[in-house]
Formats: sequence, C-alpha cells, structure tokens
Amino acid sequence: MRALIALALCALALPVRAATWFVVVAGLGGEPDYEQRFTAAANDLDRIFKSEGPSAHVATLTGAQATAAQLRETLENVARDAKPDDDFVLVLIGHGSFDGVEYKFNLVGPDLTAAAIGSLCDRIAARRQLIVDTTSASGGAVQAFERPGRAVVAATKSGTEKNATVFARYWVEALQDPSADIDKSDSISALEAFNYATRKTAAFYDSQKRLATEHAVFNDTGVGQPVRQVGDGQGALLSSFTLLRLGTSRQAANDPAKRVLLERKDDLEQKIDTLKYQKAAMDPGDYKKQLTDALVELAKVQEELDK
Repeated sequence: MRALIALALCALALPVRAATWFVVVAGLGGEPDYEQRFTAAANDLDRIFKSEGPSAHVATLTGAQATAAQLRETLENVARDAKPDDDFVLVLIGHGSFDGVEYKFNLVGPDLTAAAIGSLCDRIAARRQLIVDTTSASGGAVQAFERPGRAVVAATKSGTEKNATVFARYWVEALQDPSADIDKSDSISALEAFNYATRKTAAFYDSQKRLATEHAVFNDTGVGQPVRQVGDGQGALLSSFTLLRLGTSRQAANDPAKRVLLERKDDLEQKIDTLKYQKAAMDPGDYKKQLTDALVELAKVQEELDK
C-alpha cells in the first residue's frame, strides 16, 4: 500500500504536459471538386492531430459548419481554456481574396478578414502560436496575422497570387510522410512541414509543365516581410514548433514515466536551434562550448528515452 501511495505521489508530481490546441477550417469551396478537396484535407488533419493523444485538443469545421459565427465561437472556446504554456495552431484551407488592402477568408455566409481572425487569436493565452493559411491570396494576410510569438505560414507570397492553391495537399502529406522528419528527431516541426510542402508544390508545377502561381512564405519573428527560407532571424520558432510526434517520441509523450525526459529533449532541441541562429553574434569558443554541452546532454536524454 505504501509503495502504491508513493508511486501515485510521484505521478502527481510530474508536470502536466502542455496541451496543443488545433483548429482546422475548410472554407467555402464554391464548386463540388473544391468542396471535396478542402473537406478531405481538413478531415485528414483532424485525424492526424487527434492521433497525438490526450494532450491534443482538436476542433474541425467543414461544410455547413464553416461559418464566421462558428469560427468565432471555436476560437473563443480555445481562448477560454488554453493556458500560456500551451501551443495553438490554426489551419485555414480553401479560397481567400485580397482587394489590395484587405484579405478575406471565404466561409459559408459572410467572410472573415485576416484582421478579425488575428484579433480572435490574440485573445488566446498560448504564448506559442502558428497560423497556416493555405488559401489563394493568403500572402495578403501575413502582416495582419503577425505578432511576437506567432509563426505565420502562407501558401502565396502576396495577395495578388489569386489562383487556387495545392499547398494544403502537401502540408497534409508532410504530416503523413516520415521522410519529412529531416533531422530524424521522431517529430515533424512546422519548418519541416513548410519545407516539404514547398518542395512538393514546386515539383507539382514542374510535372504539369505549368508556371507556378503560388510561392509559399513564412514569418515567425512577428515583424517585417515574410520570407521563403530561413535566415536573418527567421525560422527559429518554426523549427522548434512540433506539429506531430512519431514512433517512440509519440509513445513517450503519453507515458508519464518518460514525459519529463521528452520535455527536456524538447527544451534541448530548442536551445540548439536558438544557438545556431545566434552563432554569428556569439564568441566562437562560447558557441562551441554551449553547443557541445547541449548535444552531449541531448544524447544522454535520448539514450534514456530509448531504454
């Protein structure tokens, strides 16, 4: 009995793993082909994110549910329940429009502007946020979505790229293809998903012998213009933002005995990524020491996780 009580107390002492709140919206298709494509992508993401286990809270809006009122209510619910240490992810799938001044996400009934969606997300306490806008003209939404602590991905480089996009297809594929895990960390980061989807999108247009009408961009510093690749401070948040765990990493995330180790692994990987981005401004000797120390500790943590 004493042993059982001690074990229970140890379990209670473990920190609760931060939750991730996922909101996926398939907007108005306008045509049966687009409706089917958008709904299928949203349903795939719903299944993928739910497979993460009890720490993943997933809300998906498709068909008649994809209205401005339902999206507002869903984001308000997340704002009510999400904690500062949680992560928040919003994925917009469908069509968008841009009139040169304002971007709108096409929904059943009235559309919502990027400014309105951004304002709703601002009320969510989660310090780390990710908005993935896979729609046409989504580049016109980036600056309205920008905020420190929030990474923004858009399928197009500007609001003037108005053709229907294929980026969403490959974003979903990235979360189902283990090869997207380039650093072999047993997880797929937002940056890995972005790079995978960008590469596959370009290959699609090449295979079709068509001029590319979409060029994905991101911004994760909260200020300035979006970019197409890592550099000048851009990419640190995306690279540390885990979207999906794989294999033993997923098992550890749902194992109380290994949860603390996994959280330490995440912290060390984030530290290593940050060091790499700060390398140019650091003393070479200090950079090498900090990086070596972090890599050694990461190897020890991984060894414990693999037992």
